[in-house]
Amino acid sequence: MALHFVSDAAGAAVPGGTVELTGAEAHHAAAVRRVRAGERVTVTDGRGAWATGEVEASDAASVVIRVASREDRRAAEPRLVLVQALAKGDRDEMAVQAATELGVDEVVPWQAARSVSRWEGKKLVKGRERWAAIVREAAKQAHRAWVPEVAEPVTTTQLAARAAAGGMLLLDPWASTSLTAAELPSSGEVTLVVGPEGGIADEEIARLEAAGARAVRLGETVLRTSTAGPAALAVLNARWGRW
Repeated sequence: MALHFVSDAAGAAVPGGTVELTGAEAHHAAAVRRVRAGERVTVTDGRGAWATGEVEASDAASVVIRVASREDRRAAEPRLVLVQALAKGDRDEMAVQAATELGVDEVVPWQAARSVSRWEGKKLVKGRERWAAIVREAAKQAHRAWVPEVAEPVTTTQLAARAAAGGMLLLDPWASTSLTAAELPSSGEVTLVVGPEGGIADEEIARLEAAGARAVRLGETVLRTSTAGPAALAVLNARWGRW
């Protein structure tokens, strides 16, 4: 399998031309992945452009790829959004990584009422940057042509406003409707909301449902915040025939 990299330069790639990896991406390719001249690789700009080519030159400062072919891959429909509540340890990061591998299109950090972890001041900026780095690396590992967006953290008030647009599903182990039985759109956007340790607070569920969200459950067990979102994404991928 060819190694896969992300570079804005891939957006302008044409067969016969070259794409150059620079900066951290070149260092990762040459020093960490040890790509050498003659190796076949793929490169995307993270926005659908997909170039396949052969490495012509490689060092820690620059990796030059001669493009053999290029295609533009459409984004999947419906668009999938994961609203992941901040969680202690690395559980939220585990969820973000797995969700990226499973095809999520946007990740939204949520400061839920029961979130033990709090993003405030400088920690807010660093937290979002950390999630963005996780998403980028997971997208590369999964060979995705589209790299998910990492949105600004939202409050419950902001989340309720988003619920009013429709397509929001709250993962609640006590909900009467299962995700496998829930009515799903075939286009537009579906937003999955995952709570922190201890789940989504009752008052948050009531507020989001009043705004238009629907509560759904996954099976008969209670999943961790790190596994609930990825499990739900797997169900949706199967229901839409992506898998």
